[in-house]
Amino acid sequence: MDYRFEVAVIPVSDIDRAIHFYQALGWRFDAEFADDEGYRLVQFTPPGSPASIIFGSGVTDAEPGSTEGLHLIVSDVVAAREDLVSRGVEVSEVFHDKTGVFHHAGTTARVSGTDPQRTSYGSYASFSDPDGNGWVLQEVTTRLPGRV
Repeated sequence: MDYRFEVAVIPVSDIDRAIHFYQALGWRFDAEFADDEGYRLVQFTPPGSPASIIFGSGVTDAEPGSTEGLHLIVSDVVAAREDLVSRGVEVSEVFHDKTGVFHHAGTTARVSGTDPQRTSYGSYASFSDPDGNGWVLQEVTTRLPGRV
């Protein structure tokens, strides 16, 4: 039995502002559904991703901006950061973690620059959407065994 991750629900305070932000990132606008009772759902998909995000009204009770650690896997974190900056997104500098394993929460243990050996899974940059939902770019050049 396959279990494929399909959607992450992101809490936002202003649906139209979120639509503008994710469109500016170059993400594909997939769908929008609404009813007469205030329910509204919007779906976007990052380029090259099989998984999407959903936000809107009536889709989550979570506080806007409370989602952290959403990872976008990229083949070149420096180029991905430059792309986002060119789209007007405020992105952290590229960093790696002092442990060389995985990044710590927040900005604890961040070391400026790419991983010195540029190992796969070792370099990051981060940004937030207008509500503060946190995204991490993670450079992956060689997948772990069994990963596609």
